[in-house]
Amino acid sequence: MFPAAPTPRRELPPATEAPAAKDTPAPAPAPGSAPKAGRDAFFDNAKYLAIVLVAMGHAWEPLTDGSRAAEALYMTVYTFHMPAFIIISGYFSRSFDMRRDRLQRLVTGVVVPYVLFETAYAFFKRWADDDPGHPISLLDPWFLTWFLVALFIWRLTTPLWKVVRWPIPLALVIAVLASVSPDIGDDLDLQRVCQFLPFFVLGLNLRPEHFSLVQRRSVRIASVPVFAAALVMAYWAAPRMSSAWFYHRDSAQELGTTGWIGLIMTPALFGCSLVLTACFFSWVPRRRMWFTVLGAGTLYGYLLHGFLAKGSRFWGWFDDYRWLHTPLGEIAVTVIAAGVVTALCTPPVQRAFRWAMEPRMAWAFKKDPADTARARAGT
Repeated sequence: MFPAAPTPRRELPPATEAPAAKDTPAPAPAPGSAPKAGRDAFFDNAKYLAIVLVAMGHAWEPLTDGSRAAEALYMTVYTFHMPAFIIISGYFSRSFDMRRDRLQRLVTGVVVPYVLFETAYAFFKRWADDDPGHPISLLDPWFLTWFLVALFIWRLTTPLWKVVRWPIPLALVIAVLASVSPDIGDDLDLQRVCQFLPFFVLGLNLRPEHFSLVQRRSVRIASVPVFAAALVMAYWAAPRMSSAWFYHRDSAQELGTTGWIGLIMTPALFGCSLVLTACFFSWVPRRRMWFTVLGAGTLYGYLLHGFLAKGSRFWGWFDDYRWLHTPLGEIAVTVIAAGVVTALCTPPVQRAFRWAMEPRMAWAFKKDPADTARARAGT
């Protein structure tokens, strides 16, 4: 994101002519439908590849001060990796309503992990960073947990986005207004909630055919020069702007510029993110790969890798081992980050931490009177 900012980094989406059959992949099944082979491999592949990019981005951050190339790569990846995640989250939230079982799943799958990991991160920072006074505050998400807060809020508002006439333009207006409103503050990371909102709303409005369109052969070919141009642009912009713009965490004023810049930057970055996200989706395999099974565990990899990402800074690894700032060291850091997050997405890790990520918690909810009545009637 663009003009230089004084704040330090914190961590951290009419009818057309039908294409030729050979140029069109099979449409992705809609959420709630019964795909032939269970989960849709495309979305699991996309989630896995996106979480690998997230981990790589966190590993590159300490390298960006001394390497313009690393900064350019960092900025390029940050343009689309979280938007891709958020668009997929919106796509699979299309059926969300206030039904009892879905609200319970929202609590067990989002609220409970947020409380547990926000607390765990706070204790980790107290210990690893020698900061015994670091507060435990559920109102101020730290590092990665902002996404859980945002997902909770976005899902609760899903029914509203289904009834408004122009949901995506409205969400973009909210994002733009947030980007010029420094008084929003840090509570619940509402800046990020609002500024990333258009990607979630876009996902709510996508259909399987939209993902088929971006996987056309012509799009895949075009994505290569587009990505190359993005890298060149990022290399030019690296010394001229702050990558904090890509976090969508602060207002324009907090980034050391004026509100008018925020009015321009927010829709401009939204457009750039959409283009690169479409390019990313165009190269995601649709068939089952060796890593497809890991797509079901991306939340595990996302939350767990944060301890190592932050620990590496607290313990001074990037300061003590200067060879990490060489080209060979940067490659090693990239490979290690990808390997670590891959391991954290595996089924054994999922089984070990399911109590924290996906607890059942039947004891915490009232029984449905209708279910009780049916049980008594023997139906």
